[in-house]
Formats: sequence, C-alpha cells, structure tokens
Amino acid sequence: MKTHKIKVIPLSLYVILALGTSLCAQGTTVLEEIQVSDKLLHDITENTGSYTTGSMKTATKLDLSIRETPQSVVVITKQQMEDFNYTSFEDIINNTAGLNPSSYGTETVYMTARGFEIDYYQIDGIPTSRYTPAIDLSMYDRVEVVKGANGLMTGAGNPAASINLVRKHANSKEFTGNITLQGGSWNTYRGDIDVSTPLNQDGSVRARLVTSYGEKDSFKNFYSRDSKTLYGVVDADISDNTRVSIGASYLKQESKGSTWGGLPAFFSDGTVTNFNRKDSFVPKWAYVDKEEKSAFLNLEHYFDNEIKIQANYSYYNTSSKNNQAYMNATNLNRVTGLGATMSSWKSRSEDVDNTLDLYASIPFELGNRNHEIITGIMYQKRDMDNFSYARLTNIDISNNSVYSWDANITEPIYDSEKRSGKTTNEQKAAYVVGRFSLLDDLTLITGGRITNYESDDKFNNYKYEQKDIFIPYAGLVYNIDEHHSIYTSYTDIFQPQDNKDKNGKRLDPREGNNYEAGVKGEYFDKKLNTSLTLFRIEEDNVAQRDPSGAFIPGTSDVASIATEGVTSKGIEIDINGEIIDNWNVGLGYSHFNLKDADNNAINTNNTRTQIMLSSTYKIGQLTFGGSVDFQGKTYENFAHTTGNKKIQQDAFTIVNAMARYEFTKSLSAQLNVNNIFDKEYYANFPYGNQYVYGDPRNATVTLKYKF
Repeated sequence: MKTHKIKVIPLSLYVILALGTSLCAQGTTVLEEIQVSDKLLHDITENTGSYTTGSMKTATKLDLSIRETPQSVVVITKQQMEDFNYTSFEDIINNTAGLNPSSYGTETVYMTARGFEIDYYQIDGIPTSRYTPAIDLSMYDRVEVVKGANGLMTGAGNPAASINLVRKHANSKEFTGNITLQGGSWNTYRGDIDVSTPLNQDGSVRARLVTSYGEKDSFKNFYSRDSKTLYGVVDADISDNTRVSIGASYLKQESKGSTWGGLPAFFSDGTVTNFNRKDSFVPKWAYVDKEEKSAFLNLEHYFDNEIKIQANYSYYNTSSKNNQAYMNATNLNRVTGLGATMSSWKSRSEDVDNTLDLYASIPFELGNRNHEIITGIMYQKRDMDNFSYARLTNIDISNNSVYSWDANITEPIYDSEKRSGKTTNEQKAAYVVGRFSLLDDLTLITGGRITNYESDDKFNNYKYEQKDIFIPYAGLVYNIDEHHSIYTSYTDIFQPQDNKDKNGKRLDPREGNNYEAGVKGEYFDKKLNTSLTLFRIEEDNVAQRDPSGAFIPGTSDVASIATEGVTSKGIEIDINGEIIDNWNVGLGYSHFNLKDADNNAINTNNTRTQIMLSSTYKIGQLTFGGSVDFQGKTYENFAHTTGNKKIQQDAFTIVNAMARYEFTKSLSAQLNVNNIFDKEYYANFPYGNQYVYGDPRNATVTLKYKF
C-alpha cells in the first residue's frame, strides 16, 4: 500500500490561506452571535435518564449527532451504567456489542473489535495507554465508542475501535450530590460520594468532588482486589462564552492472588482437563498493584461570531508493580495432578504521558449554506520506564498437585532491581476536518491528518521514526427523509505498533484501508437512534500471537508475528434510546469474518457474532429490566506434545436482571443479578493452551441517596 506524504508546514499554510479565502470571499458571512451555554452542556448524559445522547465528538471533533456521524458509533450513557451496575472499564467492554474482551488473567484484558486489537483508549478525546486501564467509572459521564479506524483524531489509524471516556464536570449551580453504598457476592463492598457545589454567589465558578472505595474477593480461590478513586474538578464560566476547567484524579488498585494466564487446558497425555471455576493455581504472594495520577486543563472560548477555540492539556502518570507466577502444564499428569512447573516474574513500570491539543472551530456561510471547518495541532510525549528483578532461586511445585493445591508456596529470592526498558514515544500532528453542506440533504465530511512519529528505545539503542504520514478521511451523509440517512466513509490505516516478535524485534507499522456504508435513523423527537453498518477492512502487518507460544525476550509478554493480506468484513446494528416514555432499550448486533491472504480464519479466539439486548421499564416508583448477551463460537488451535490440539467454546447466552425501587425522590434501592442461570463458559483461551472461566451467577444490592 502506498503511504501518503506531504509536508506539515505547507499544509498548515494551505489551511490558513483556504480559510482566509473562504471567509473573505464575496457572499461569505460569519454567523450571527448566539448564546453558547447550551452548547457546553447538551452532550451530557447524566440525569437525562436516556440511553442515547444529543451529540458526540470522538469521531471528528465536529459537534455531530449520532445520525450525522458517517461511522458506526455508540454511546454508553450514565443511565446505562447505573441501571446495570457498570463500575469498571471491563464492564464497558463486556457489555458493548462489537467489543470483545480477551482475559489473560485477573489483571490484563486485551480488547478487540472487528477482529483487531484495540491498543489504546481515550479520556476526553486524548489517546492514552494501550493496556487495560485501572479505571473507575464513578468519575465519568459517558463512554463514546467509534468502531473502525479513527486516525483522523488520534493519529493511530487502528481499524478496531476508539473508546473515549468523558469525564464528569461541575455543571450544577446549586449544592447537590449523592451517596451510594453497595454490597454483593464474594464479599463485594463499595461506597461512592459525588458532590457538586458553587464557589461563588452566581454559580459561575463551581466545583465537584467524586470519591469511591471498593473491596471484593472473587469466585476464584485466593484472589481479592481493593480500589480507591479520588477526582476533583473546578469549572469556571469566565464569561457567557468562555469556560475554563481544571481537574485532577488519583486511583489505586491493589490485587492479591493475581493470575498470569488461565487454567491448563490439557494433560500431558492430551486429554482435556475439567477444573472447577474456583480453581486458581497461584501462590498467595502473587500481587499486582496499579496507580494512576492525572491532571488536566481545558480552555474553551466562543467568539461573538461563534468561532470557537479550544486548548486541552493532559498529564497521566500510570505505574504498576507486580510479582506473579505462571504455570507450565506441559507435563501435567492426569492421574496424580503432578508434573507442572512454575516460573515467576517480578517487575515494575511507570508511564508518563503529556499531551497538548489546540484547535479552532470555524463555522461560516457560503452559497447560502452553513459549513464548518476544524483545524488544529497536537503534541504528545510518552515516557515509559520498565524495571525487573532477576530470579535467583526457582519455584518448586513438584509435590504440589492441582487436585489439592497448596498456595503457600515459597517465594523465590530475587536480585536487586535492574532497568529492563526505557522508551520515549513522540507524536506531532496537524489536522483539518470540514463539514460542508453540498445540497439541502447532502453533507460532505472530509479532512486529513499529518503525523510525525518517533520512538526512541534507549535501553536497546533502537530508534524508529515515521515522518509526514498523511491519513485522509472522507464521509458522505444523505438525508433520505426526516428520520433516515444513508452514509459512506473511507479512511486510511497507518499505525506504528509496539508488538515484537520472539527475537525482540518490533513489527512494521500496520497499513491498510477502512471502508464503511450504512443507514441511520432518529425517532421520537430524537430520543431513539438506530444504525446499520456494513464495513470492509484491508490491512497488512497485523499482529497475531506467535503460535509457538514464545515470549518476548526479557519480558512476560507473548511474542507476535505479522500477517499480510488480512481482510475483515461484516455488519453491525445498534438501536439505543427511548421507545416510549419510561421504556429504554439498547440493542447491539455484530458479525464479521476475518481472514488472511490465504483465506484462513485468524484470531479465532475472538467471537465472530455478538448480540446484546438490554432494556428497562419504569412504572411509578419501580424500574425493572434485564439484559441478554449472546456470544458466538470461539476456538484456538495450538501445538501439543501429543499432536495438534483444539480448544473450543460453543455459542452461549448470559442473562442478567435488575430492579430498582424509589422510596422517595432522594432514596432508592436496586438489585442486580448477573448470569442468573449460572451458565458456565470460557471467557478466553490465553496462550492457546489455557482457558479462563467467566463469572458465575452473582448479585449486588445498591442503596443510593440523592441530596
């Protein structure tokens, strides 16, 4: 595939000249002054009771409704989070059709969409770390998901999906808040406090504080996790047209009995194992601690002609410490349960991200039609430091049978800490995107992004850079009638990747094309959104797990191989919102085929078909509902000493239920029951020859008091 390259400085000049020409041309006028207070708030989902939103910006930064966005998008609102008790990032992945979690133990969940790994996520539109974050949803208003490539806004033309968590803000000019207490299965306890208050008489300066604490055990033996979150933000309306936001957050998770991998799938003689869901072959000393600190500063200003400028700065510091053990069951005896061996890995890491994003939104009138252009620049720097401890003694489990597992295993002795990695990634980008009204019912959304990317691996003395990478984007939306639109869109895929092969060599960047077409609908005064999407993705250098099971030298990460000529094509359907008063529904359907150049199915541990339905109905003070989650068949092939083996999970369905009763306008109680039929299923097959069980039936009771 050809890479599109043009110089950054000339493009910036072209943009400025084009804007100047457009705005000064005869017959062109800027828009009249309007009040913008509603603009600052109309995408918020908190306290709306809705399963949809009025607008979202994750796809293009343009303030578009779901129907106006020429891509497959979905929003998980605060009401959905509360109804079905979503409290973690994993809850979002597990309950959004088209997103596929792959658990590699208790602490690591890789995410995929359309068959490809989602190797980053966003907070308020800023791309961050690739791995499953230690995120608590108490501080977020909603989660916006753009399926398919989104390189225009992130610089990472990943064909999987872009997941954007949008923070809560201090929007209330009155003192208000809520207290939430929870208790549930496996000694789960949680408390949340969320308070907003004005800081001056007219409420133009406001503050909000969110804090939560939780602790829980697990259906798995020996595992427990404690978490604490603190988030604060101050929002100030400097004028009717200007808002400044400054905030910070702190999160810490401490997990004990953490697993690295899953349960052995086969004995040494090739027969299939059948362990209990509670089984966990770990030492009690295994742990993973995660800590995340962040700060941000946002400035948003509307001029009298509605031109807007926005500046966003964000800082993230994420660190982790772990001491985990991995079981090798190649020689596991079916009769005695002996023969397995165990290795351990102790390390710590720290990532520091600094990002600055500056852009201008310029609406204008040309040819008696309204148009808008957004142009901006972004700079991001990420410093990654890794340290490890060489193991001086081995772990002896020669007399430890999996049928009578003793977790009181002697911890190995480690050498002093040594640096094992030091890498700096930098991204500099300029972007422009425009929304042009070509006809009364036809809109063109087009633009591009130029990115300079540099990765400096100081530890291995390896430097990698890509300059003047141009990622184009184009989409057309045609309004068929008052309620329906059809759309099509295209964007390039180009993404440097951190995946390495078994020799420690970084894989070449992923390159390809992303095509979409579909139909969208809005009904019942825009309270219900629907979409049907067809997509096709063509990509080279797609990372797959090395079938040999090899690890990257000096790490606990599985090595990858690059696959050429990969094609993913499929269909997605989403229906979200209010059908009638008090009846909310969310329906998602996803199906795709993923094959390589030889027409072989790849990444087969990702389910090809998902159907997710959730619904709630309110009668008086009672709200009741449920959700149904269907997952299609998955399987994994791998080499065993007795020959090639296949582990498979047949299609299955999980059913959940909820009920909430409002005793008063302030006090409510809610019951959530997940997996009510206690379906036993595999959540993933880590490393090919293992399996991880999904959660058994569990319940949570929530008491909430609003003030």
